Amino acid sequence: MAIWESLDSEFAALDAAGLRRRRRTIDARQGAEVVIDGHRVINFCANDYLGLADHPALVEAAIAGAKHWGMGAGASHLVSGHFAAHEHAERRLAAFVGCEAALLFSTGYMANSGIVAALVGRGDAVFADRLNHASLVDGALLSRADLRRYPHGDIATLERMLAESSAPRKLILTDSVFSMDGDIAPLPALFELAEHFDAWLVVDDAHGFGVLGPQGRGALQHYGIHSPRVLYIGTLGKAAGVYGAFVAGAAQVVEWLLQKARTYIFTTGAPPLLADTICAAVDLIEAGDTRRAQVAELVARLRSRLYHPERLMASTTPIQPVLVGANDAAVALAAQLFDDGLWVPAIRPPTVPAGTARLRVSLSAAHTVEQVDALAAAINRHLIP
Repeated sequence: MAIWESLDSEFAALDAAGLRRRRRTIDARQGAEVVIDGHRVINFCANDYLGLADHPALVEAAIAGAKHWGMGAGASHLVSGHFAAHEHAERRLAAFVGCEAALLFSTGYMANSGIVAALVGRGDAVFADRLNHASLVDGALLSRADLRRYPHGDIATLERMLAESSAPRKLILTDSVFSMDGDIAPLPALFELAEHFDAWLVVDDAHGFGVLGPQGRGALQHYGIHSPRVLYIGTLGKAAGVYGAFVAGAAQVVEWLLQKARTYIFTTGAPPLLADTICAAVDLIEAGDTRRAQVAELVARLRSRLYHPERLMASTTPIQPVLVGANDAAVALAAQLFDDGLWVPAIRPPTVPAGTARLRVSLSAAHTVEQVDALAAAINRHLIP
């Protein structure tokens, strides 16, 4: 049998387990409503929490940036691909999240894959929440440090692990808002442990930047955490509505990442027009209290209108998972909702643990009360108790 022929049986196994992934192609711009194959549906999939992805100010900033800078950066940042636009965006982002310096990355995955290996290596130890995003897991594995995963949010177990470790360098690694559960990490307790055991604390605020904290300044500002041992990762393709990511922290630490993070050093710089657009997005986030209040209102409304509150996970964020259980049941429910004009993704293993397949509802300031009510009514109609 040719090696590629074995893929047929593997595809069949994915299909049988309800785990094969399929893409849908959007025919119009991102928004609360999108067009797929000629059909208009309400979009509860996107992480566009503030509804900025198609904001006119960002479109105008991108156009102006393209006219001024052109398109490509031409090289990596450390060769000839670092423009004044990148420099300005890094300073704006650092100031916004309350840090001394920031470094732009092309994607959140590249940031998470590169940062851990720049801080720890063989013989060191990484202590990671078991529900961390895959990019954080991969970053820890790439570092070659000893990876210790503690049960989700279990501070007592983490403390015991840290106390038992003889590693010369320790790093605590966590999401702020967990992407498939929507709950918030116990960051103050994690910071206390980092202080006590002289460890790094790396926080991926992909789903908190723009949403949490005063003026959307993120999870660290939400809890008032400031320390040179803390590194903050923000994603720019979710609430910010643009693309890319950044890491922020003490100037000395960010300079070290510039020297050692392979995913920063060995890749072409992002188009400078995106840096201009990012600055425009930060302005909108900073002035976005009304949008954040709208999202909070929609979260409360959805949770109050579902007939099966036991299926809801403990989330106060725009990520509102509805537990279904079996993979095929989650896929079938998502298909029924899509037929009703409601696009909600079915999330299955390995993204979530076996037996916990779910709908992952993402709410946005761009949604209306009527749209959320329609979603609640459809879930109530189709979800089997």
